[in-house]
Amino acid sequence: MWQMDAVDREIVNGLQGCFPICERPYAEMAKQFCICEEELIARLEKLLAEKVLTRFGPMFQIERMGGAFSLAAMKVPEDDYERVTGIVNALPEVAHNYRREHVFNMWFVLATETPEGISQAIARIEAESGLAVYNMPKEKEYFVGARFTA
Repeated sequence: MWQMDAVDREIVNGLQGCFPICERPYAEMAKQFCICEEELIARLEKLLAEKVLTRFGPMFQIERMGGAFSLAAMKVPEDDYERVTGIVNALPEVAHNYRREHVFNMWFVLATETPEGISQAIARIEAESGLAVYNMPKEKEYFVGARFTA
């Protein structure tokens, strides 16, 4: 079984919130870890493939670019869960989908290019699933600045 080594841990810890904007950002960051650009990229690909990282990329304030995010939830009958999961996850607007032990047992984030895209995605899910989608758009944005140590 594959395990992270000390360099992998340095990479995970060192790349949170401080990626340079320059012509070769991976080469610039690799210097901090005493490795070459190609090795940094290969290690990031391995961390993603092994599901140590679920995502590596920038975080955007989508509203500033004209888009929208919204949290949504559904009450999905247990015997219909897989079918509805397939419908929800088939939409490119669904950023991620979580199962919860609650009456609202399916939670997902919608990310769309326009604010109207949220209601369009919800209407499509409702039409295809036959179930209600509860939209919970954010009322206020908070910056938490979470960092995780590997």
